[in-house]
Amino acid sequence: MTIVKHVIKEITSEETLAIRHKVMWPNKSIDYIRIPNDSTGSHYGLFLNDKLISVISLFIQDNSAQFRKFATLSKYQGIGFGSVLLREIIEIVKRDKLSKIWCNARIDKSNFYTKFGLNHTDIQFQRGGIDYVIMEKTLF
Repeated sequence: MTIVKHVIKEITSEETLAIRHKVMWPNKSIDYIRIPNDSTGSHYGLFLNDKLISVISLFIQDNSAQFRKFATLSKYQGIGFGSVLLREIIEIVKRDKLSKIWCNARIDKSNFYTKFGLNHTDIQFQRGGIDYVIMEKTLF
């Protein structure tokens, strides 16, 4: 029997880059997936048996938190690891007593976020040929 152990911990923005690149924009340069304000964010990774498999970045402004560059290696998608990581991020935001959490969701992935109580806003846009919608959840 194989024991699967996962741990979520804060990581550096540099540690997020390989997974961001491979999952989100593999045909672009690594610089394309950097965020100008990466240095001001908090970055988290889910490790499975000591291997980083999922990443997410959190940016707080005023009384709300935006999560960005949420990516899970394709081999581990659909198993629940991304859900575990996002639930942890929502708990962190609640613990910090922030009033809202939001993201720019790829429209084709937006149903995933509704499972966590995020709602579609009326704001949609396109970036890099991909359609996005802003989704948010009021916490307090």
